[in-house]
Amino acid sequence: MDAEQLTPPLAEHAEGPVYSPRWPGVRWVDMTAGDLLELQPDGSVRRHHVGPVAAMLRPRTGGGHVVCGERGLVLADIDELTAPVRARPEVWSDPGVRMNEGGCDPSGVLYAGSMAYDQHPGGARLYRFDPTGGVSVVLDSVTISNGIDWSPEGTLAYYNDTPTGEVSVFDWSSDTGLTNRRRFVTVEGEGHPDGLTVDAEGGVWVALFGGSAVRRYAPDGTLDAVVSVGTSQVTAMTFGGPGLDQLYITTSKENMGSHPEPRAGALFRAVPGVLGQPVRPFAG
Repeated sequence: MDAEQLTPPLAEHAEGPVYSPRWPGVRWVDMTAGDLLELQPDGSVRRHHVGPVAAMLRPRTGGGHVVCGERGLVLADIDELTAPVRARPEVWSDPGVRMNEGGCDPSGVLYAGSMAYDQHPGGARLYRFDPTGGVSVVLDSVTISNGIDWSPEGTLAYYNDTPTGEVSVFDWSSDTGLTNRRRFVTVEGEGHPDGLTVDAEGGVWVALFGGSAVRRYAPDGTLDAVVSVGTSQVTAMTFGGPGLDQLYITTSKENMGSHPEPRAGALFRAVPGVLGQPVRPFAG
């Protein structure tokens, strides 16, 4: 199937779309601009600046949202897009490393990764942010920590370290966290695995950066659907809308120079015939 373009190419590096019924529409980030974006019911887009980097966001259980900034979390206490934010302490001091994608587990813990600006191998980590404020390293020697999401029953988590070309799967429980990492699929053909989301049937959707598409892999790893996107750098996707039946897809014009692809940086949408899972909020 083909995705339709919803917005102009208004982002430099759009990432991390997420839908909450508490918001007017899907939200996403223009990562390197440090901005949050929100799709309005009339199709327009609101934009709000929160810092030098806005790597991802999720709603918070008690209201407001959490944003991964350049080197740590920033929190808003109300649901309004333009709500004031307050920063938690930075997790590291190295200016050559920034935060990247992440997601919340069924218990409300936030897992978010990092990447070096020069993308050198092993220069990143995957972190666990507990609701009580604790931070710990889950994976070391990562290169570009990217999409992570959980199966509908909550016992499996899927994860992308983009340059490996593989989607990993872990066992998960609230007591042990992520354990028993193994390969789920290797992405063949053009593009590298970027963002990731899991639908209500356990299908794993993977954005292909450089591949102009989103792929769905069945729970057994079989490739069973492809959404074609009208630009090459596809970054992430989420299910949204009141029925969670619409797949919103972000794209990037990063490193395309002064003449980017005409639709790079736009938000796209497809209706794939399967429903998504409700967003898992951050409990902190």
